[in-house]
Amino acid sequence: MSNKGPVSDFILHHYRHFNAASLVDAAKAYEDQLNSGAKMMITMAGAMSTAELGISLAEMIRQDKVQIITCTGANLEEDVFNLVAHDHYKRIPNYRDLSPEDEQELLDGHFNRVTDTCIPEEEAMRRIEDHLVKRWIDASENGKRYFPHEYFYDILLSGDLKDDYQIEPKHSWLLAAAEKNLPIIVPGWEDSTCGNFFASHCINKETVPSAVKSGIEYMMFLAEWYQSNSDKGIGFFQIGGGIAGDFPICVVPMLDQDLGIDAPLWSYFCQISDSTTSYGSYSGAVPNEKITWGKLGIDTPKFIIESDATIVAPLIFAYLLGW
Repeated sequence: MSNKGPVSDFILHHYRHFNAASLVDAAKAYEDQLNSGAKMMITMAGAMSTAELGISLAEMIRQDKVQIITCTGANLEEDVFNLVAHDHYKRIPNYRDLSPEDEQELLDGHFNRVTDTCIPEEEAMRRIEDHLVKRWIDASENGKRYFPHEYFYDILLSGDLKDDYQIEPKHSWLLAAAEKNLPIIVPGWEDSTCGNFFASHCINKETVPSAVKSGIEYMMFLAEWYQSNSDKGIGFFQIGGGIAGDFPICVVPMLDQDLGIDAPLWSYFCQISDSTTSYGSYSGAVPNEKITWGKLGIDTPKFIIESDATIVAPLIFAYLLGW
């Protein structure tokens, strides 16, 4: 038995081989990183917010088990959608059996499906749109510019949504991040529902594109943050693939190769992946390929867990939280 809780003890006793063993090894190495004083970045692709990862991730943030997050625009907004509209979501366990006509019926009912979960357009998306538009217009009229996550932080910290919460606020990872002013990187934010909202309001001349800072400015911010926080190492914990992982990991070779700054490599790497490695997919590349790009070193602790992130990530977080 360990000095941790029952979930951790179960993992340590039963998860002895293959991807299960990789999960344990990665969790122990993550903990070693934190114990040595290193910081950790978590990156989120897919629909982890709609999968309600906030139930464990929010506590990770509160307990300082993560120091910076990179996520897609979808994960940024969908945590807030869930916060204010959870009771209106529709779960469809038999989603594999849906016909095109069934899908059209969901659309007609203003439900947008993510696997087995439908996000209600009016109660979630449009409710948040009004709060964002007010802030976008105010910024454009006053010559101000903010990152996408800063607008969401302002909405959450203002208390404007407090009366609309439909889940325990402690289960919102973005609210936990806002309360700690955790740095967040959101590459490709335009590729999100709220990014589409923003484009439409720019087209209608209600606001201007410059009111939202760009992905290039996110990289510039990350470059400065990395240099200021890498004295004891920064680890990289990647959930899924795509731009959420591909964008921030490149800050190291950019600093080294493009700016001539001797930046330390990432001190730890773990990816929870369901991507195939054999078709030229960077998301599915084995960790050693990253050595050739100047991101990881020969001795960097490296792990890949080929499994479902909605199952694996909460278990690793549970271990780190001592559950």
